[in-house]
Amino acid sequence: MENILQIPIKIIKEQEMVIGPLAWDEAKKVSGLNVDQNNNSVSFSGDSKEVTNRLVAQYERIFGKASHEVCREAVKDLIAGMSPEEIPSSLR
Repeated sequence: MENILQIPIKIIKEQEMVIGPLAWDEAKKVSGLNVDQNNNSVSFSGDSKEVTNRLVAQYERIFGKASHEVCREAVKDLIAGMSPEEIPSSLR
């Protein structure tokens, strides 16, 4: 699976460990992110980097700055292999 598609799933699953099933509910509110919780998959309708930034912002808006750090920590291994222009700005 392409790294950019793995990023939202890793973020959601990490947030789920912190806040429980609410993590999936919040992800479903993000414009441009199509969440299939049953199959643990997502797809994008729109720019994947911008949608990922909105996902990070959604968690931060609800749960604060610590939530942003949880997102960054969740994907650090994935983004290590990506070029800087591929990485959503919220995760740099």
